[in-house]
Amino acid sequence: ANLISLEVLMTTSFRLTPSMHLRRPQDFERVYGAGERAGDGHLLVFAFRNKLDVSRAGLSVSKKHGSAVRRNVKRRRLREAFRLLQHDIPKGMDLILIPRQRDDSTLADFQASLKSIANRLARKLFRPSQPQPIVSPETPPESSAQTEGEGK
Repeated sequence: ANLISLEVLMTTSFRLTPSMHLRRPQDFERVYGAGERAGDGHLLVFAFRNKLDVSRAGLSVSKKHGSAVRRNVKRRRLREAFRLLQHDIPKGMDLILIPRQRDDSTLADFQASLKSIANRLARKLFRPSQPQPIVSPETPPESSAQTEGEGK
């Protein structure tokens, strides 16, 4: 269904370089604190703009997911999903990928989830800034206290 042409495979690098990984605690804190989030049944993703020409990913798989073996399987699947989709995901985002607590998530599930969630988050992060309403200092905002006193 989702076949990639042989020409694209031969000319495109799918290697994950160290610069595409989020590892530092301050990077995770920045994404968690000021970023957007979205999820589905297989994946929760936090995202933040990084002003780079590449998207980067960090993984967070808690002990609630089971033994070290199970957690590492989920990490490998998430890393592989990101590696395969790195050219389909909008550029300029730092992502933190958190799997949902379910045992039936496959690589294909993570790929489908990551692609749709990343596009949804990109629309949130890269939308044009909304103009803020201008409040003039001469007109004080109406309060309920003023309207109550006028009737008496």
